[in-house]
Amino acid sequence: MNLLSIRIITTDVEKLAGFYEKITGLKAIRYTEEFAELKTETATLAFGSTKTLQLFGGDDVAKAAQNRTAIIEFLSKSVDDDYARLGELIGPHLVQEPTTMPWGNRSLLFRDPDGNLVNFFTPHTPEAFERFKRDTE
Repeated sequence: MNLLSIRIITTDVEKLAGFYEKITGLKAIRYTEEFAELKTETATLAFGSTKTLQLFGGDDVAKAAQNRTAIIEFLSKSVDDDYARLGELIGPHLVQEPTTMPWGNRSLLFRDPDGNLVNFFTPHTPEAFERFKRDTE
């Protein structure tokens, strides 16, 4: 089994996909007005409109902008550089400035326009570098 994709249900696919394009520098693929994907080397972040919920059983299957349990994480070359580059964009949504965590990663935590937590992290200690060695080479 291999995790391939995470999908965020949103009321505004264009706004959310555009935000993730700005923070990652990647271009989202827009298949329709109701569905887009941002593909990275290891996984895909998908954006589905609330209108797509009808295909999965109805409006009550998921609720847009209601997530309070998951953190969407991106491995970054330098969260400090990301913070300098994205400061204005993420400023109103900043949760935590770059901070070195007890497990050895340097982390930048903020929210996307729908309130989902986003973590950019960079291995910072030798042990953390070793854990992510295959992902940073």
